Order: sequence, then structure tokens, then C-alpha cells
Amino acid sequence: MHGLPGASLIHPRVLESADRLGAEFTAAEPFPHLVIDDFLAPGVAERLLAEFPGFEQGNFVGDDGQPGGKSTSDKVRQLGPAYRALDDAIRGPAFLQALSRLTGIDGLIYDPWYLGGGTHENRNGMSLDPHVDFNFHPSERWHRRLNLIVYLNPVWEAAWGGCFELFRDPHATPRPDVSIVPVFNRCALFETSERSWHGFDQIRLPPEQAGLSRRSIALYFYTKTRPAEEIAERHTTYYVNRQLPERLREGHVLDADDVAELQALVTQRDAHIRMLYAENTALRKAQDGGIGGHLLYLAKRAYVRFRR
Repeated sequence: MHGLPGASLIHPRVLESADRLGAEFTAAEPFPHLVIDDFLAPGVAERLLAEFPGFEQGNFVGDDGQPGGKSTSDKVRQLGPAYRALDDAIRGPAFLQALSRLTGIDGLIYDPWYLGGGTHENRNGMSLDPHVDFNFHPSERWHRRLNLIVYLNPVWEAAWGGCFELFRDPHATPRPDVSIVPVFNRCALFETSERSWHGFDQIRLPPEQAGLSRRSIALYFYTKTRPAEEIAERHTTYYVNRQLPERLREGHVLDADDVAELQALVTQRDAHIRMLYAENTALRKAQDGGIGGHLLYLAKRAYVRFRR
């Protein structure tokens, strides 16, 4: 994998079907996306999995300062030869042009800082609420345009949860429009916009698979411009807490799984409320501290959000 040219990172069958896949990307609902199996060329995903960082090697401390069930690493080049080769490949014009063929988005820019991206690992019980991502690069005036996620889970079943979900409107219904099982070398590629609501449902591993975790690599791409009708005011990632499951209606008798899911939903909502209160308190203190304090508040807030 040393010195891997950009386009050869992708399986040749994907490149041969680029025009067809590009049409599917544009027409996909609820927003432009593709799901591509065997995305990386033979052997590439296997080497990335072999060098995947240990959980404690990444950032596994939550917003509350306590160890959590998610670990991320954005120091991609430090993870090993396979990841250095990956980094070399995705920054090159051949790979970026291949992505443009698949999506119709020209002028794509690679993010050398991997802000919000890199390796992601989630343990049993974790989930990700529906959200739209931050829309501008935090340090550059680049528009965020594409998310590319490659899953590295040799063993995974839909019944175990952790399925990547796409929503038309998570405010209206808890049911996703698309659910994607995170199996090995499957790629989820989607346009980042004000309507690209996505997340994943709670990981519910059976006892005999309790030692597994959900692993992936997330790559984000930008452009210097985007269509005027798609431009919104700069914002951070915007989350929507999950709605109650549709089965929980009048007359439904709760079982142990129902109670556990309700407890998890309440815990997530409480954590969101605490975070909002903390941000409100920090903002008031910053206002009391004048312009210098306000700028420091904004910098800390941005750092926490992007690390999350």
C-alpha cells in the first residue's frame, strides 16, 4: 500500500461504474447519497483494520470530561503505514476527481486536519442522534460538501443496531428513510447540506458479541464555493433528540427492552439540556468579561463541538 496512487485506492469496479453511480447519487432520497459495497481496492480495508487504533489510544473523553463509549483519532498519519498511504491518496487530484465523478461536485478540497473525522469507534449502547453537520470549515472559508464513511466491521448484523440512518425530517418521525448496516468495506457517501439529517441507532450487541465495537473511517471534503441557494449562515453541528419509538402508543405494554430504550432516550435528552445550560452560563460569563471573554467563549465552544 506504500505510495498508493489516489484513484487506485478505490476498487476498479466502482470507477468503472462511476457515471451510473453519479446519476444514482443525484437522484437518491431523502438527499443525495450512495451506498457502495467493496469500496476500497482489495487489501486496503484489511490493512486499515489491522492498524486501527486501540480504544484508549484515541480521544475517548466526553463533553463532560468523563470517559465515554466513543473514541476518535484525527492524527491519521500517526496510526501506521496504511493510514499514511490513505492520507497520501485522498489528498491527491486523482482521488478528488474520482469523487467528483461519483457526486457531480467539482473543486473538492481535502481537510488535512481531519476535523470531526478520522477513525471512529463506538462501543455497545452508543448511538448518534440525527443531526446536520457544521457547514463551514472552522479555520478556512470552505463550504463542507461531502461526507465519506468506510466501515471496518468484519462481523455485523442489522439486528445489532449501529445502522447508519438518513432522515427526511427527524423532527416529524423517529423512523429513518434509509438504514445502512455498517458491514466491512461498505462506503456511505453523501452530500453535506442543511437537509442531510443522519445518525445511527443504538448499538445492541448480543452477549456473545459483547466485545465487539463499531469501527469506521470518516473523511470530509470541502469546496471554496457552493450554489447560492444552498448557502446558510455559519453554524455548528445541530442535533435533534430522537422521538419516541412508534410502537410506544396508548395500550402498549412496556417490556424490559422498552424501559431500557426509554431510559436511554431520557438520559440523552438530559445530557443535551445540561450542555445547553452550560453553554448559556459560559456565554453570560463571557459577556460579563467583555469582548475578550466573548471571543474566548466562542473559541472554546467551537473546540468542544468539533471534538464531539
